[in-house]
Amino acid sequence: MGTAGVNNGVGGVLNARSDVELLAAHVAGDPTAFTMLVHRHHEHLWMTARRTSYTNEDAADALQEALLSAHRMAASFRADAAVRSWLHKIVVNACLDRIRRNRSRPTIPLPDGDALELADARDPMATVETSIEVHSALMTLAPEQRAAVVAVDMEGYSVADAARLLGVPAGTVKSRCARGRLKLAVLLEYLRTDGNR
Repeated sequence: MGTAGVNNGVGGVLNARSDVELLAAHVAGDPTAFTMLVHRHHEHLWMTARRTSYTNEDAADALQEALLSAHRMAASFRADAAVRSWLHKIVVNACLDRIRRNRSRPTIPLPDGDALELADARDPMATVETSIEVHSALMTLAPEQRAAVVAVDMEGYSVADAARLLGVPAGTVKSRCARGRLKLAVLLEYLRTDGNR
């Protein structure tokens, strides 16, 4: 069994199973398999939702909707992709659906003071400020462009893999990334200038 099961505490035997085995166990009626699968990938899925959504609240709601959808659709999973990629695609689609539904109220609330204080405690102020500026610039992109840029430039997926995740042709991913990068370069040019002073 190795150390994976030992290090993960409760449900160690279940944690030793592959993603595909956990999903199959869930479909077969195992009441804990899906929970273990979500725990395994939660951090990645949360970061995907957060980077694709305008607010933490929308990200949390979209992630919850996506996980409920994955829970219900588990039997339809085809092993032509990794389970993590399948979950990623469901999360991105849930985020994009939520953005489309919210278009009638496109407001972006300011972050809570507590969130900034936590970030300040971990990072030097300049890094925090830069991170906020980059995130703000990212939020100005069209949702489809942002999803492509996040998948390729932030999460490291190849264009082909991002195309599969987003359900669009590779050329569309390239085009969305190029347009998104160009807009980000213009919006964030002052950071390069400030850094060279």
